[in-house]
Amino acid sequence: MNFSETNKPLIVNLVKKLLVVVVASAAFTACKNDQSTAPAGNATAPVETEDSLATASDDTTLEASAQANPEIVYINTDSLVSNYQYFVDAKARLETKGQRLERDLRAKADAFQREVGQYQQSAAGLTQEQRASTEERLAQKQQQLGNQQQTASNQLAKDENEEMKKIYEKVEAYLKKLSQERGYKMVLSYTRGNSSILYGDASLDITKDVIAGLNEEYKKSKPAAKK
Repeated sequence: MNFSETNKPLIVNLVKKLLVVVVASAAFTACKNDQSTAPAGNATAPVETEDSLATASDDTTLEASAQANPEIVYINTDSLVSNYQYFVDAKARLETKGQRLERDLRAKADAFQREVGQYQQSAAGLTQEQRASTEERLAQKQQQLGNQQQTASNQLAKDENEEMKKIYEKVEAYLKKLSQERGYKMVLSYTRGNSSILYGDASLDITKDVIAGLNEEYKKSKPAAKK
């Protein structure tokens, strides 16, 4: 199995699909939290006063505030995947491990092939009993190699799932916090060629802010380099 080539696109695609769920979940949770803390409405009709009449003159201010803090924004998933340093580092770790496993298995497979070749060259001079014993041993070794390959593949898949879970939790937590701070009610996910968003004004794109915030949190979480 070619671990490095097989898992590279898999990792990226998994994260893109995952981020769509994370974005929707985080924005929805932040929205629910805002609604739960809002005061209950009063059924009594409001009394018109001088203060209430004055609200008409504030329409322009409210409009400007709404434009400055839109409730619906979006994130470019392609950019997020490419520039979120935690994902870049996790992807590199997984690829390095996959390449190491591939080298180890290839070395064992090559050694096995040499052993098979040596047996084929010497088989004519062996007794039937010796040939049967050697073939049984080689068959067992071939089975062991297959088991090792499956174990390595399963371990790599487990590592991927663990990394995806960490990315999910980090992105979800940050989007919840950002949505509460800025009053976002919905955060959409955009992926070129595979998105329900056909057009979005650039002013609604918060990708750079999200990447910068996530990278800053990741940088703070990393242990300080020893001098």
